[in-house]
Amino acid sequence: MPIGQVTRGTTGTNRLRRVDRWITQLPEFRRSPSPLVVDLGYGASATTTLELHHRLSAVRPDVDVVGIEIDPERVRSASASTRPGVSFAHGGFEVPLPGGRSATVIRALNVLRQYDETEVVEHWHRMVGRLDPSGVLVEGTCNEVGRVASWVDVGAAGPRTVTISLRLADLERPSIVAERLPKILIHRNVEGEGIHRYLADLDRAWQVHSPLSVYGPSQRWSAVASSMRDAGWGVLGGKSRWRLGELTVRWADVRPVGFAW
Repeated sequence: MPIGQVTRGTTGTNRLRRVDRWITQLPEFRRSPSPLVVDLGYGASATTTLELHHRLSAVRPDVDVVGIEIDPERVRSASASTRPGVSFAHGGFEVPLPGGRSATVIRALNVLRQYDETEVVEHWHRMVGRLDPSGVLVEGTCNEVGRVASWVDVGAAGPRTVTISLRLADLERPSIVAERLPKILIHRNVEGEGIHRYLADLDRAWQVHSPLSVYGPSQRWSAVASSMRDAGWGVLGGKSRWRLGELTVRWADVRPVGFAW
């Protein structure tokens, strides 16, 4: 039997564009001899799976994308949208793949929100077990229109990074992402936790660099990223990612107290 629970299935056009864009630059994806990417829990329509293939195939035309859903009726409906490089399968966190293949990337967005925090690591392990040895699980959440998003990058040795991605044009404060953190972090935004310190420092830096808003929000965000790195946060990437409203830090910087892989 498939492992997991049926989700509400809500989705929307371009909702996952930020995480898709981030996946396209992953070295594990770009260097794979035969990339296979899973869209786990794609919801009531095939929209996110088809969009994922469209974006990834612009970088790797040979990519195969498999949409996996635990609701068999959703699989039957989505299968009408099958096209070269895209297929659909019935399953859950066990990630069934044709021919026993392993995945290069598993994208699981807005799937674990309905689970208890204590279940997250178990499901991470289960999904990571279906990856290539160098594969990546990208697990997180976003708001309904995809303008506020965050995700964790998990490999065979455990979580590696946490990324937030925000629409900067009308951003009041970066900590708006607190309500859209991955399940493993969303209840840890309290005193004494790394994610709480991180978001507080982000808000502070955003305010400090408010004069740069006259040059545009991307300039302001880049200054924030540089300030955070100078302050000792393990900020990764550079301006090419920052100007998109992204900021990636090492998992170790925000790891929840008591977390064990």
